[in-house]
Amino acid sequence: MKRVMAVYDVDLLYADRFAEHANEKDMTPFHVVAFASLEKLKAFAEKQTVEILLVGGNHPEEELAGLPVGQVIRLREDGKAGVETEELRENETKIPVIYKYQSSDSLMREVMTCYHVRDKKWLPGEVLKSRIIGVYSPINRCGKTGFAITLGQILAQNRKTLYLNLEECSGLSALTGITYKGSLSDLIYYYRQGVFDEGRLGSTLYQVGNLDYVPPAACPEDMEEIRSEEIAAFTAEIARNGRYEVIILDVGRLGKDAAMILELCGTIYVPVRDDCVSLAKAAEWRRGLADSGRGDLLERIRLLQLPVPADTGRVEGYLEQLRWGELGCYIQEMLRGAESGERVNG
Repeated sequence: MKRVMAVYDVDLLYADRFAEHANEKDMTPFHVVAFASLEKLKAFAEKQTVEILLVGGNHPEEELAGLPVGQVIRLREDGKAGVETEELRENETKIPVIYKYQSSDSLMREVMTCYHVRDKKWLPGEVLKSRIIGVYSPINRCGKTGFAITLGQILAQNRKTLYLNLEECSGLSALTGITYKGSLSDLIYYYRQGVFDEGRLGSTLYQVGNLDYVPPAACPEDMEEIRSEEIAAFTAEIARNGRYEVIILDVGRLGKDAAMILELCGTIYVPVRDDCVSLAKAAEWRRGLADSGRGDLLERIRLLQLPVPADTGRVEGYLEQLRWGELGCYIQEMLRGAESGERVNG
């Protein structure tokens, strides 16, 4: 049974046309219902669960207070396409605002960008079937992505392993020479709609050796719109299934939100460089974790000073070459040490 999205607007013609178009095209897992009367909306919501409410016009917050709906999204009549938020009083949840007069397809895409999937959140302490490894660094140009992919290739020799790159600009398409047809952006969109499953995951997978990976977000703007809690919940959904023994998260520069994703990880590898500035940045980041109440992450962190891969000048096959070079040998030794109970810290 489809969930319900309600449209409340005094312009009933607009609401009816939007609902009709959305339902005819089967654009989302929602059935869209239009209302021009608050009383009728309230009566409907008391009998039927309303997951999303789109509100047109300048209806005051007091008028909407107490409505039994999952999430409210405002429709504005001026401006341009793109998601904004209303400024509310302190401690109140910000309400997304979307431009009203754009194509129904575009409007629906922005609605799904804002939609919170309430029943699939990941909670710290939840036991997952997959082991999740995080690779993150507050230092630039430290070999993080090369390390993460090489680690994945080595682990994938004996364990089913998935690599997810969460960077704004990964360079993977140039390194692999592949023009990708699907990406992480698409999977997050499906997840927001509630229609993500193994089939959709499988349709976007590519391989480096035995390592499965999902192409990163199609453009930097996509990563800016994806919330860290969505990434955490999405990753947890894959880990619950247990299709992969190991999931490697190559975490980009998400600022303070990176810690939310790292909470998923049993081990966090942090490549750093050995100059004083880089080490100072790493120390400051770790202090920030402790000061922000995430000191539990410190025990999972493994600081690494990686060997610099030889620059062959060739892009073709570069990622596979890393596995057989000095970096691959370093990781093999690191994993042997970790298995024997040694703490690897560079």
